[in-house]
Parts: sequence; C-alpha cells; structure tokens
Amino acid sequence: MSVAGMRMNHKRVSELPDGSESPTLDALTGLSRGLIPLPTEMLSEQELAEHDRGRAGDHFSLASGRSGYEDGLGLVHVSKRFESVQALADLSFSVEPGRMLGFLGPNGAGKTTAMRAVFGLVQIDSGEVLWRGQAVRLQERLRFGYMPEERGLYPRMPVREQLEYFGQLHGLDANAARAAARTWLERLGLAERGEAKVEELSHGNQQRAQLAAALVHEPELLVLDEPFAGLDPLAVRTLAEVLRGEAARGAAVLFSSHQLELVENICEDVVIIDHGRIVATGTVEALRRGSARRRIELELEDASASLPAIAGIELLGRRGDALRLLADRDVDPEQVLAEAQRVAGVVAFSYGPPSLAELFVELIES
Repeated sequence: MSVAGMRMNHKRVSELPDGSESPTLDALTGLSRGLIPLPTEMLSEQELAEHDRGRAGDHFSLASGRSGYEDGLGLVHVSKRFESVQALADLSFSVEPGRMLGFLGPNGAGKTTAMRAVFGLVQIDSGEVLWRGQAVRLQERLRFGYMPEERGLYPRMPVREQLEYFGQLHGLDANAARAAARTWLERLGLAERGEAKVEELSHGNQQRAQLAAALVHEPELLVLDEPFAGLDPLAVRTLAEVLRGEAARGAAVLFSSHQLELVENICEDVVIIDHGRIVATGTVEALRRGSARRRIELELEDASASLPAIAGIELLGRRGDALRLLADRDVDPEQVLAEAQRVAGVVAFSYGPPSLAELFVELIES
C-alpha cells in the first residue's frame, strides 16, 4: 500500500506497508513510535482540545509567555519524579534559534527525560515547556524534529517511502515530501539505499535514515538523543556538518552526547546536568575559562625524565616525551616551566583552560 493510499481517521493510521500499525493517540501522546506527532486533521475537535489542554500528558501552563524564553525552546522550572527517583529537579534552560546546545550529563542524569518532556512523552510534575514564549502544543510539535535514543523507524518499510510518509504527517504535500526525501537521502549518503527496508541497513545507515526522518520537514527545533552513538568517524563528520547546516538555517538544535571533544568542537552552548539538576550552563568558552583548573601540555627533550612533585599539579597522562597536566588555577605556570627546564629541557609548553571533557569531570566529581 502506498502512502497516498493510506486511509486515516481521527483515531488511528491504517496498516502500514511493513504490516504494522501506528499507535493510537493515547498510546504515545500523539507521537508515532516516539517520532511523529499525529497531524491535526487526524484528530477530532474534542481530542485536539484535550491534547492542547494536557490530558495526554502535558501539564504545561498556558500563560501568555515567559520573560527570557521568547525565542526558541525554554524549559522552565521543570520537575519530574519516577517513584523514588527524582529524574528532573527544577530544571531551567533555553535553546535559541540558530544555535547548537550540547546537553551533557552522566548516564541517568535526566537528559532523555527532559527531551521526552518536550514532546509530551513524559508527564512532568511541575514547570513549563515553552516554544517562543508559549506553551508547547500539538501544532508546535509538528514543526519539531526528534531523534529518540530508542530508534523508531518501521523496520520492514522502505526508507524512501518512510521519509515521504513522515514528511506528509508533518504537513508537507506529496510532491514536497517526495522532493525532501530525495534531498535528504542524497545528503546523507543513502541515495542508493532508498528502496531498501530499514532492517536491511547497517547500524550506521539506520542512524542516517533516522536523522533524515527528523529533518525531512525542515523543523524549527531539532532534538537528538545520542545521535553520534555507534557511528564511524566518517558518519560522525557527516552528521556534524548536517547539524551545523541546520543551525545556520536558523533551527534551534539540542542534542545529547558523551563525545565531549565533538561537543566542544561544534557547539556554542552547553548545559551539564547531574541527578536532574543543572550543574553548569553557558557558552563552551565561558565555562572553560571559569574553571578552577588549568591544562598544561609539555614536550620534554628527555623522554625518560620525570617532573618533581609540585603542589596543585595532577598528571593526566604521558606518551613518550609528551605530558598532560591539570593544575589548580593559582599555580604559577612559569614555576612549572622552570622545573621542567631544570630536569629535562622543554621542546614545547602550552597553558590554558581545561578541555570540556576535563571540565565535565571536575564539575561532576565536585
């Protein structure tokens, strides 16, 4: 059955080409397998009103805007508890259009819960989720793109047909959806695999197809949960270029990742959370400069030489004649350089703020 031939009523999408059915409205709060909000024309007036009031899990205030959250996405004093676990605790941050925000934290910190709250997949206990200063409703979510951690594509449905289907669910007409699917298949290196079923693709190509499904309708907000997980370096580079392009187009981009070197290279802003609470938020450079530690890199003439113990200095690693040190901010770098010259001679010396990965460890451990 083609996408154009699918019959839709107010409650359920009919059988899909892979033999499965999409969920009911109540099953996933209007999101098809965690990906696609059901379009308003598929809902009765009563269901749409209930959805916007929050019956399906959105306990968001319908106040007419919040100061400081007029642009882009805003999570405002959001809290959520799962029985004895406080998943989110008074969480507040924003993502502006045209910028990329890296959402960081240890496993179990609450990142996925916060991202799912944006799409109404988690019923928050208190707080608000806003888009351009207004409460997020179904109509706003139609303009969002979501790549969940648990991938949600239909395994037995061809990739191209699936992208066209998702594009139409987000409001594109058939021609526009077909053109957008073709564009993203080409951009993500899947042009020759468009007729393949998702289950026939490699892990990396499934990731690319999932990303294409989130992008096919040119979203205003892009939310990606661990999009780089399991990708090879070439795929990582492709995805990073796509995210840069989306931000340059004007989309607000929020993604989580444990690849902190990558986040440091491509993100302007970061939010670091632990146990559902914000530990740090700001631009990458401002947070690095504000650290209480400093990074020192040394290259010695004598690879066998060792530095004497210096108060406030921690050895992070050594490879041959190259040393990486972490120093308290009040340690005099000239003292370290002088000691190194005394014992071995110095070929190269650098001093500056810690990397984002080093900062992350410092903040979480403290």
